[in-house]
Amino acid sequence: MNVFNVHSNRIPVPGTVKSVDYFPGQFVNADLDKASTENERNAIVIETASGVLVTAVQVAGLVARRILCYAKAGDAVDKGQRYGFIRFGSRVDVYLPPESVPKVAIGDKVSASSTILAELVA
Repeated sequence: MNVFNVHSNRIPVPGTVKSVDYFPGQFVNADLDKASTENERNAIVIETASGVLVTAVQVAGLVARRILCYAKAGDAVDKGQRYGFIRFGSRVDVYLPPESVPKVAIGDKVSASSTILAELVA
C-alpha cells in the first residue's frame, strides 16, 4: 500500500483468531523484502473451520509509526471484517498453506474485501 491507499486491514478468511503477536522493529520502506522481518509488525493467525491456518502480518513502513489491531486470540472473525489499521506506506503480508491456489499475480492491484487472493485447499 502506498501513502495514497486506504490502510484499513481486513480479515482474509473466516475462522477463529488463534494468536496475535506484536514484534517491535525498524521502519524501512515497506517495498523492501527485509521489511517483512525487520520492520515493526503485528501477526494474527486464523484457523478456519476446516483447520487450515492463515497468517496475516501488518507491516509498518517508512512513514508509518503506528499499527492498530483490534483482533484478539479467541475472537470469531469473518472474511472482510475490519481488524486493524496501519498509517501511511505500509503493507499486509498474507501467508497461506502451500497447497493454496493463487487467484492474483505479482503486480495485480487488489481491493480489500472484494479481491480473492487465493483458493484454500483443505
